[in-house]
Amino acid sequence: FKGGDTCEYLLSSGRFLGEKVWQPHSCMMHKYKNSEAKNCLIDKHVVFIGDSRIRQLFYSFIKLINPQVKEEGIKHGNIPFEDKSASIKVDFLWYPEVNGSMRQRIKSWAEGSVAKPHIIVVGAATWSIKIHNGSSEALAQYKINITSIAPLLEKLAISSDVYWVLQDPVYEDMLSESRKMITNEKIDAYNEAAVRILNSSSRNSKAKVKVFSVSKLIAQETIMKSADGLHLPESSRDTNAMILMNVYCNKIMKPIDGSCCQPQPPLTLIQKIAFCFFTLSIFGYLIISLIHRNNYRKNKSCTDLESGEEKKPAISTPNVSTLEMLLHCFCKLGLIMTYFYLCDRANLFMKENKFYTHSSFFIPIVYILVLGVFYTENTKETKVLNREQTDEWKGWMQLVILIYHISGASTFLPVYMHIRVLVAAYLFQTGYGHFSYFWIKGDFGVYRVCQVLFRLNFLVVVLCIVMDRPYQFYYFVPLVTVWFMIIYATLAVWPQIVQKKANGSCLWHFGLLLKLICLLTCIYFLSYSQGAFEKIFSFWPLSKCFELNGNVYEWWFRWKLDRYVVFHGMLFAFIYLALQKHQMISEGKGDPLFSNRVSNVLLFISIVSFLTYSIWASSCKNKTECNELHPSVSVVQILAFILIRNIPGYVRSVYSSFFAWFGKISLELFICQYHIWLAADTKGILVLIPGYPMFNVLVSTFIFVCVAHEISQITNDLAQIVVPKDNSTLLKRLLCIAGFFSGLHFFSAMQDQSRH
Repeated sequence: FKGGDTCEYLLSSGRFLGEKVWQPHSCMMHKYKNSEAKNCLIDKHVVFIGDSRIRQLFYSFIKLINPQVKEEGIKHGNIPFEDKSASIKVDFLWYPEVNGSMRQRIKSWAEGSVAKPHIIVVGAATWSIKIHNGSSEALAQYKINITSIAPLLEKLAISSDVYWVLQDPVYEDMLSESRKMITNEKIDAYNEAAVRILNSSSRNSKAKVKVFSVSKLIAQETIMKSADGLHLPESSRDTNAMILMNVYCNKIMKPIDGSCCQPQPPLTLIQKIAFCFFTLSIFGYLIISLIHRNNYRKNKSCTDLESGEEKKPAISTPNVSTLEMLLHCFCKLGLIMTYFYLCDRANLFMKENKFYTHSSFFIPIVYILVLGVFYTENTKETKVLNREQTDEWKGWMQLVILIYHISGASTFLPVYMHIRVLVAAYLFQTGYGHFSYFWIKGDFGVYRVCQVLFRLNFLVVVLCIVMDRPYQFYYFVPLVTVWFMIIYATLAVWPQIVQKKANGSCLWHFGLLLKLICLLTCIYFLSYSQGAFEKIFSFWPLSKCFELNGNVYEWWFRWKLDRYVVFHGMLFAFIYLALQKHQMISEGKGDPLFSNRVSNVLLFISIVSFLTYSIWASSCKNKTECNELHPSVSVVQILAFILIRNIPGYVRSVYSSFFAWFGKISLELFICQYHIWLAADTKGILVLIPGYPMFNVLVSTFIFVCVAHEISQITNDLAQIVVPKDNSTLLKRLLCIAGFFSGLHFFSAMQDQSRH
């Protein structure tokens, strides 16, 4: 950890990811849209002073505000630009040499009554080299001139942002005869003089002229593509303009994926309370542990020196109390949450942008698939979608989704569409699993509901508090929570139809189908009535859970994207359990699911359907159009996979314990990745070990998986304490939880008021 200002890294260091994506050292750069640039620069005056290379930067900068601008200004003259809608003024002033004229202009701002620009970008040297034929006298005069200008720039830097752009290298082989005297050796000498003189007299950190040296690094990689050997190609100057925008605007706009130049956010009131709570839990647990250890030492068996016999203690070692277990869980959780905060809220660890290449996605996929095959074991039971198989399914899907996120593969549409099917498959399992439980067990008690809701939501609620994020930010958990409640309501509402009751009469089966049809009708209506959907979830307190950025549009989009797949999972469970009950399928070890002929036909149809969907997804041209079709067609590949995995008896009888292990902690892996594997709320990558990307991924992945596993254990332990089986105790706990959320809402309201 070098500390300091990430702006310095942004202005001075970085590397290219691929050919065009610039990665600053240690931080993430946001790609500003026109609307964002206008919002940042509203009522601002920006001035570029220098030669033709500064003019290039000027044009790239104003194109971020208005892409329609054409480079038609006078070559050797001043060029004004104004955006009246946002009251933005950007001027280019032609001063190709650092001389008295440039000094006079800068002095008029520093000491005169003329309004000072908010941003000043200055740079010049190549004309001095060219006009004076690269003479040493010209360099000496340059030093004198820049020495006279430096105090004025430092004075301006107190109230304005002042940037001195160092001279980019040239491609000497391409220079015309009139520019042959401009060599990289001379450019380095001029740059060295500028860096040494600027800020030499300034002791005030606020009065520093920022040296824009990163353009040199960019030019070193791209100057070979220059048209004349002197001027940068368009992509390079666009990168410089975007860096300039990030330096100035990140602290104003605070984009999530722009960590450069952003100060650490202050602790909120709720975060401070959470910090105090976890600190007290740690101290409480340490005190109780010390007391128990001392009691154990006093009572532990000792050897009688005379007889050599062991004396047994009068009192046995006490069992771990509920309080100690509770404090132990919160102690571990407090340490883990500290790590979360340090990774993604404190400016302690570095963050980098994602960059997609086919190899960065597909090579790890092949690697984990090979690992999964090596850990093949026999299943305890051979039923369709047995526990080991569903854990395996969740596990490999989760690993693929993690690789998808860290590699930035969402930019590649075929991969995106297949990942959408994996997310849909999770929801399919939600419908299948919960329907099967309620249908077979008939248990609609409060205990079951509370257990499921606690296990799904505990980690997310803690992260909302510690990381200061809304509940809807972790969109998958609200999604599965709401669908669980919909499944519960569908089956629990009168008349309650379960398998035991339905065995007495076939009419009950039709009653259940009628319920499912009603559910499908409601889903269909809400999916095509955004207004009705938003009204339902805009009522308090639902709005507190489902709003993101002040509206519920994101929640509607997420819900709509996989709106039918939970229903498909419920329907599949109903049909499968009916076939199983009437002994129409064979689930013996090694036996095919149906007769050989039927099995072969279904297997052939499944493989063709699976491949057909993949071909369609790979030929997708437009994400919006494909998303519209996805809810209706995703079930094709899911059902095809289930049949391929379960029809052959020998395939159904084995599973990968490697994938199943990850499947048991899949929810924790999905949520934890937001902050301790990825960074900037999934927009970037966490860098614990800079300079060694592969080693960094190995270390951060190891910590990430261990943390997810530990949180899974903590959640299971706390679920036993917080959600007891005894109804009267459970009611008291629910009242405590209601009080907790009321307090959370009260402090949240106070927090919002203080922000406004």
